[in-house]
Amino acid sequence: MNVHTNDPQAVIDADRAHVWHHLVQHKPFETIDPQIIVEGKGMRVWDITGKEHLDAVSGGVWTVNVGYGRTEIADALRDQLVKLCYFAGAKGTIPGAEFAQRLIGKMPGLSRVYYANSGSEANEKAFKMVRQISQKHFGGKKSKILYRDRDYHGTTIACLSAGGQKERNAQYGPFVPDFVEVPHCLEYQSLDRGEGYAERAVKAIEDVILREGADTIGALCLEPITAGGGIIVPPAGYWQGVQALCQKYDILLHIDEVVCGLGRTGTWFGYQQFGIQPDIVTMAKGVASGYAAISCCVTTERVFDMFKDDTDKLGYFRDISTFGGCTAGPTAALENLKIIENEALCDNSVAMGQRLQDNLLALMDKHKVIGEVRGMGLFQGAELVVDRDTREPLDEKRVQAVVGDCLKNGVIIGASNRSMPGFNNTLLFAPALIATASDIDEITAAVDNALTRVMA
Repeated sequence: MNVHTNDPQAVIDADRAHVWHHLVQHKPFETIDPQIIVEGKGMRVWDITGKEHLDAVSGGVWTVNVGYGRTEIADALRDQLVKLCYFAGAKGTIPGAEFAQRLIGKMPGLSRVYYANSGSEANEKAFKMVRQISQKHFGGKKSKILYRDRDYHGTTIACLSAGGQKERNAQYGPFVPDFVEVPHCLEYQSLDRGEGYAERAVKAIEDVILREGADTIGALCLEPITAGGGIIVPPAGYWQGVQALCQKYDILLHIDEVVCGLGRTGTWFGYQQFGIQPDIVTMAKGVASGYAAISCCVTTERVFDMFKDDTDKLGYFRDISTFGGCTAGPTAALENLKIIENEALCDNSVAMGQRLQDNLLALMDKHKVIGEVRGMGLFQGAELVVDRDTREPLDEKRVQAVVGDCLKNGVIIGASNRSMPGFNNTLLFAPALIATASDIDEITAAVDNALTRVMA
């Protein structure tokens, strides 16, 4: 590992003095150094001190799906950027057209791709589409957007308005009106668990629809598998029930695939695990595996056609994403997609995801603090509890101590945090889709040792 600088401390000092990091309290940096990551290769990253880490969270926020150091992506980016780096999205580009066609080939039933540069922005586009459809086709009445408790859709004010994580929303209100929460489907922590739970969870959504009035609701926005809210896989039958509700009440189904998209769960998209047909799908993180900024809001032709009216000067989707016009995003996304295909990484996600889940279940037999293991593919969680009978969540500080112990010993894992008051107690795992059996075993061995030390 080459640090690429003759003075690492100067870099650390510059970072401490001038960089405002994401999701980090900076007070400790008055006495300790911020960690500077300088290089990545495959599943490994090195910090500026030369310390090596196995990355079990794909860049910290589940993004680097194909791993670090992919020269084929970097080479394609260099060639494209020299040829044409950018033109605003009112015009087309070759990589934009080619990636849209390839992407749609993985998404039967959908047909149109709107480019933006972040997951939050992609969801904003979807929300704006729903609101404009309401104004243009329903006299402004079907403007409400339903979202689910524990789900997360981004960091803008509108996305937080559709966010079901109370701690992420704290101190940022007042929020945008006409976003309405529906209950979640985490059976493990439900007082109403057991036979028929999926049907009751669907009925809870329908109760909200009936309370608000179906003729006032434009869309239902959900994660296929809840990510930061605790790696929550809905129970069998839930998604079919949700689809039926949307059809019954003429509500657009918007699936947020920002985390689950591009192979994370073992299929190209998480919703494809459940056999449903959404109207709108948003994605970001794994679309280009972090090699370039890109997000997509993908719709059916039916949704697209609602904006085709040249008799109304305001009838088209009057939106722009400046950096949605960058050619780097779709160029990197094309190469990323080819890698996933050529290396059969969806299949690897299934196989290594099963190994990860099996290893975590084995740890559950050893450590009573693990209350439940859940997930799909290389997207797994282990909920930590004080007592398995009461399911009382383990204190967040001890959960973070497990994460810290793993980091100290060279393995980067995640945990739910700043999300649900009193329920930030799930360890999160989302290694790159290239993970090998030895990588998986190293990750779970670190967790085993961390639980032993922290819970001693």
